[in-house]
Amino acid sequence: MKAISMALILSAFLFAGACSDDSRVNVATTEPSATEATSAQAANLTPEELGELGAKIEKQPNDAKKILSEKGLNEESFEQAIRRVSEDPQASKRYADSYKRAKA
Repeated sequence: MKAISMALILSAFLFAGACSDDSRVNVATTEPSATEATSAQAANLTPEELGELGAKIEKQPNDAKKILSEKGLNEESFEQAIRRVSEDPQASKRYADSYKRAKA
């Protein structure tokens, strides 16, 4: 159920368009975190791949963590990737079209 909720929330972000908060400041660390590594992998996924991944998670919510880990992602990195896609109207449309195709 949690995975379904996550997928629906992420889809809502996609369609509503998430607002970015430029006032946040990132603090650098000396060691790269696991989140940074998964974020880099998420950045390599196309909007179409993210759409297919989102649809697959919705179809198999109990396997959400496994599905994400197969792509080298976790919930947080997947959410960040969706937010980046939602900032670009063309990428957002590509995501939505891929999501709908994969969901059918």
